[in-house]
Amino acid sequence: MKKIDTLLAEYGESHQTTFNKIVHYFCVPAIFFSLIGLLSLIPTGGVLEYFVPQAMASYAHVGSLVIILGLFYYLRLSFPLFTGMLLFSTLVLKGIHLLEMLNYAPIWVIMTSIFVLAWIAQFIGHNHEGKKPSFLKDIQFLMIGPAWTFSHLFKALGVKY
Repeated sequence: MKKIDTLLAEYGESHQTTFNKIVHYFCVPAIFFSLIGLLSLIPTGGVLEYFVPQAMASYAHVGSLVIILGLFYYLRLSFPLFTGMLLFSTLVLKGIHLLEMLNYAPIWVIMTSIFVLAWIAQFIGHNHEGKKPSFLKDIQFLMIGPAWTFSHLFKALGVKY
C-alpha cells in the first residue's frame, strides 16, 4: 500500500458518518481558503514581489509561499493529488485576489469569519461522529485533510491517485 493510501485510510477512520463527511467536504476547502487569505496579509516588505514578474506581484505573499511548500509535500505523496491541489490553490489565490479587488470588507474580517465558522462546523461534525479530529493525533493530518477531500472527488470522477 502506498503511503498516501495509508494516510488517507487513517484520516478516514475519524470521518465515517455522512454528516461529518459532508461537513468536511465544505469546511476543509473553506479553512484552506481562509488560512491562505490570512497568510496573504502578512507583510513581507516587498521582498517576495522582487522575485516574480510585475503581473504576479499581487500573488507574492506568505500564503503563496505556504502553498508552494505544501505542493512539494503533495508531490511526494501523489502526482494526481498534487495536480488537484495545484488547481485548487490557483483558484484560492484568484479568489483571494478577487475579494481584495472587490473591497467589500477588510480581508482579515472575511477570512477570520470563514476560518472560525468552518472550524466550529468541523468540531460539530466530529462531535456528531464521536471521534476526535485526526490532527490531534498527528499534526500531519492538517495537510491530509485537503488530500482526503480530493481523493473522494477523484474516486467519483474515476481518477486514480
